[in-house]
Amino acid sequence: MASISVDHDQFSCPVCLDLLKDPVSLPCGHSFCKVCINGCWDQEDQRGVYSCPQCRETFTPRPVLRRNNMLAEVVEKLKKTELRAAPPAPRYAGPGDVECDFCTGRKLKAIKSCLTCLASFCETHLKPHCEVPALKKHNLVKASSQLQEKICSQHNKLIEIYCRTDRSYICYLCMMEEHRGHSIVLPINERTEKQNQLKEMQSKFQQRIQEKQKKQQELKQAVKTLKRCAQSAVEDSERIFTELIRSIEKKRSEVTELIRAQEEAELSGAEELLEKLEQEIADLQRRRTELEQLSHTEDHIHFLQSFQSLCVSSGSEDSPSITVHQHLSFDGVRRSLSELKEQIEEFCKEKFCKIPPQDFCQLTLDPNTANHHLTLSEKNKVVMYSDIGQSYSDHPERFNCYSQVLCKESVSGRCYWEVERSSGGVVCISVSYKGIGRKSLGNDCVFGCNSQSWSLRVSPSLTFWHNNIQTEISGPSSSRIGVYVDHSAGTLSFYSVSDTMTLLHTVHTTFTQPLYAGFYVNGTVRLCDRKLGAFS
Repeated sequence: MASISVDHDQFSCPVCLDLLKDPVSLPCGHSFCKVCINGCWDQEDQRGVYSCPQCRETFTPRPVLRRNNMLAEVVEKLKKTELRAAPPAPRYAGPGDVECDFCTGRKLKAIKSCLTCLASFCETHLKPHCEVPALKKHNLVKASSQLQEKICSQHNKLIEIYCRTDRSYICYLCMMEEHRGHSIVLPINERTEKQNQLKEMQSKFQQRIQEKQKKQQELKQAVKTLKRCAQSAVEDSERIFTELIRSIEKKRSEVTELIRAQEEAELSGAEELLEKLEQEIADLQRRRTELEQLSHTEDHIHFLQSFQSLCVSSGSEDSPSITVHQHLSFDGVRRSLSELKEQIEEFCKEKFCKIPPQDFCQLTLDPNTANHHLTLSEKNKVVMYSDIGQSYSDHPERFNCYSQVLCKESVSGRCYWEVERSSGGVVCISVSYKGIGRKSLGNDCVFGCNSQSWSLRVSPSLTFWHNNIQTEISGPSSSRIGVYVDHSAGTLSFYSVSDTMTLLHTVHTTFTQPLYAGFYVNGTVRLCDRKLGAFS
């Protein structure tokens, strides 16, 4: 069948100039995309006269548009024919691709490299290597950007030999000259041996990977078990505390009922007496009123007749006595409950104030921050106040006006440390941001007197200071004080440490920077080593 040449423009829409989409034909015979002609005619709705955009023939009223199915089929076939006939898009070399050495202008991506020509070729320029007999013998490999590394820098020849003696890659001229008499092999032979070594290394790496994966699984299982145990402990503690609270609530109700029963027993007799007394008072008040009225009567006979009856006593002169015990055992109940509360609080302090051993931090004092009246010793673990100033060099982080010092190590997670203080003098055990003032006499440089620091003052009474606000603390004063920081939770706690740990004070806040342990010293302070008794 003879092929027919088709002009693309014959099937283009005169409005959008693209191939017709959903073609419709007007009464004048011209065809348009349905969307295009409707768009044109929508602008002519006000005039009520519609025209063909190509021949300008007018129509009234607006013609009904019907799809030209035959034209639509021809356009669809034309699209498919053009799609099949379209040549593939050239593959230009991008970042990381090997460029064709023979392309001019914008280079295409190379698909092969020739070890004989030492050049790389795109699909077009590779054709001679596939067609010319002499070029067919060349060694083609996958396109490589490292061809120059295969050239001997001394002789500008292809590297084809491996010297085992010098462990180097050489050309045949090198083999004839400076590598004469050396152990020489072809790269393929050396690779065979190295390939076996590679397999052994792969096997070892695979074994190590499996070992690591095993440890990984064990660790994941341990984490999973830990989370499960922790969740179980939380649930058990919630249940136990709920039962404890329920038990205490029950005991509270029982104690309340007991008190009310004692109250009712004591008050029952008193209430009967009160009722009787009220009745007697009413009778006496009535008789007093009658006597008052009788005293004013002018009828002497009536007075004498009534006087005799009114003077007769209607009951006993004295009321029966009853004793009400106003403090019947209530003080004992109150005292017992207070003792129970103290026992529970003491128990909680002893059992729940344990610090995990892994949270203990080893801190050292920073000499660059020490005031001139402070002397550091024992590897910067001890600081002592002295009236005689030390000849320290000037430093931007040194406290100039107050006998204070900071530690070197920052605290940004969970950390616990203990300090031992001398019996005399004032000591402030503090934590501070690094930005606390150092040079002035103002509160911005004093631990606890600004928003940058928190401080427990021992003198020997206990007070807590923050932002120049003082809080009195009641608790046992000990020469050994423990400090616990949970930075992410915003918790700072101070403990009195002896045979047991007693919580002195806890602060709940939000820490926005790493903290540093610090001390105001008017005596001696020692940073303690780990004390096992303080841990669970």
